[in-house]
Amino acid sequence: MSDEYPMYALSEEHQEIRKAIREICDAKIAPAAAAVDEEARYPQEAHDALIETDFYAPHVPEAYGGVGADALATVIVIEEVARADVSASLIPAVNKLGSLPVQIGGGEELKKRYLTKLAAGEGGFSYCLSEPDAGSDAANQKTRAVRDGDGWVLNGTKRWITNAGVSEYYTVLAMTDPEKRSKGISAFVVEKSDEGVSFGAPEKKLGIKGSPTREVYFDNVRIPGDRIIGEEGKGFEYAMKTLDHTRITIAAQAVGVAQGALDYALGYIKERQQFGKAIADFQGLQFMVADAGMKIEAARQLTYAAAGRSERGDADLTFFGAAAKAFASDVAMEVTTNAVQLLGGYGYTRDYPVERMMRDAKITQIYEGTNQVQRIVMARQLLAGVQSQI
Repeated sequence: MSDEYPMYALSEEHQEIRKAIREICDAKIAPAAAAVDEEARYPQEAHDALIETDFYAPHVPEAYGGVGADALATVIVIEEVARADVSASLIPAVNKLGSLPVQIGGGEELKKRYLTKLAAGEGGFSYCLSEPDAGSDAANQKTRAVRDGDGWVLNGTKRWITNAGVSEYYTVLAMTDPEKRSKGISAFVVEKSDEGVSFGAPEKKLGIKGSPTREVYFDNVRIPGDRIIGEEGKGFEYAMKTLDHTRITIAAQAVGVAQGALDYALGYIKERQQFGKAIADFQGLQFMVADAGMKIEAARQLTYAAAGRSERGDADLTFFGAAAKAFASDVAMEVTTNAVQLLGGYGYTRDYPVERMMRDAKITQIYEGTNQVQRIVMARQLLAGVQSQI
């Protein structure tokens, strides 16, 4: 096999990206993670460091002023940031989630206008799909967009919007033809400064406290016609295609937080003495860390395999995106819970980072489609014969 297909190792470039982002995380992001969680505040230190080093929205193509990171490089960035602080990893992750519909469906002018600003760090991009009555049933959209002359008027409420109030730009899914259900949904770019846009109070969450989650309200928000993303009625299609790609970034978050918890637990059990020796010498604990390391590596390889399919746009991307997200997030919850166990009473206190990691890990099983929904997606793909083509 030629060197053109390095199937079993990261390229030198990807290894360099990991090294660079880890150095930034160790220096600028990890030191603030506990305070960000304790104060439930936006991780401005991470925000500034990511902009300064071009890791704020690394996926933006070079044509729009971005660094043009491929799907695997973007995954590595998110994984490494999540290893330090899951809240901070939502900055590059949600910038991709929010802007990818523009990349997938938007016209050239829309891409130039918004992707260029995103790449320059002039404002983040959030994704407004979920509503009070549209969670797993994402097509059940109540937000309406009605034509008004050359523009549109939006009314409705979006819920569980990550980085709402911080982001300048929002991809908003709205019903334009209620009789067509999912085929009557269109996508629009709304700006924070548009008249009629407002935000609810930040949710009081179990974890990822540094990433604000708020409702977004649209009260007769009038936007120009050129802010529709692609074609009318194709918004839901763009939204689902987006999730095929971005579920892999959630898998990356899960791998990162699991690795961070295991790394800390390994250091602790080598130092902690009981019964006259390090507790790392006890086989029961050795088996716990062995299982953790094995499962993290399996999750990582599945996530990287899914990233390759994302970059190429393979036919089995939907299966791999769902599989990576579900598997990695289940591993993250198991590993972080066991990391708390390995630290014993200390693990249960906020003086040590593993309890934060455990709380942060939980959301990866829920957002961008619950793991129950992921299994529905995978089953449909399998029943359609997708795995027989692998």
